[in-house]
Amino acid sequence: MGRWEPGAGGRLREAALNLYLERGFDQTMVNDIAERAGVTARTFFRYFGDKREVLFDAAAEVEEKSLAALEGAPATASALDLVAAALEAVADTIGHDRELARMRQTVIMANADLRERELIKLAQMTAALADGLRRRGIGDAEADLAAETGSAVYRVAFRRWVDAAGDLDLREAIDQSFAQLRTLTAAD
Repeated sequence: MGRWEPGAGGRLREAALNLYLERGFDQTMVNDIAERAGVTARTFFRYFGDKREVLFDAAAEVEEKSLAALEGAPATASALDLVAAALEAVADTIGHDRELARMRQTVIMANADLRERELIKLAQMTAALADGLRRRGIGDAEADLAAETGSAVYRVAFRRWVDAAGDLDLREAIDQSFAQLRTLTAAD
């Protein structure tokens, strides 16, 4: 198949996830992914820097959209409201396909190196949110605390969304998690 075959990126992602689930991440080679997707290994590298990036390639888009939402929020918004706006943008970016998220999470949780990479990506996102808050005039300590709190809210909400049997969407899970946080912090 040609290098610019339509839909190659999606086919590569689907092939990779299926192979990771069938064989395991470490046992799956780029050539296997490319062959299953009907493209060459060279085409694979046109879309992804390495086989890990199949799982993490949305990180830059997620960061960009969440920071845009944070920056576009009303000037009167609190630090936590700014983080909530950023997380809603995350939900809008990645929350459209729960089954894909479940598959991705299964692969990541089965591999220590991938779990570590997931934590690193989350830490980078948290640092970017804290920096975005600082650019909005929020003090260092408050920016760090709000960003770290948002990170915890996101992890809990994401887990609830991925594990949910019903029709809970990611944005709703994030809103519920923030509401639970506010209840916890209001309690005596």
